Amino acid sequence: MKTLRQVAVGQTVTVKRLHGEGPVKRRIMDMGITKGVGIYVRKVAPLGDPVEVTVRDYELSLRKADAEMIEVE
Repeated sequence: MKTLRQVAVGQTVTVKRLHGEGPVKRRIMDMGITKGVGIYVRKVAPLGDPVEVTVRDYELSLRKADAEMIEVE
């Protein structure tokens, strides 16, 4: 299983499924991150938190904990 947190800068991946539950999963989905959507990893902060990505033509910063819940391929 590969998560968004493990993706290298400059790579584009597709969301396979979302882990987590309740409000956390809902918040990730509200940001436009749903199954089948493409995510481009733009930058990772020096200490690895946050991860900056492009989803559906807009930029988004995700915490490491949230990126860990997004399974990609």
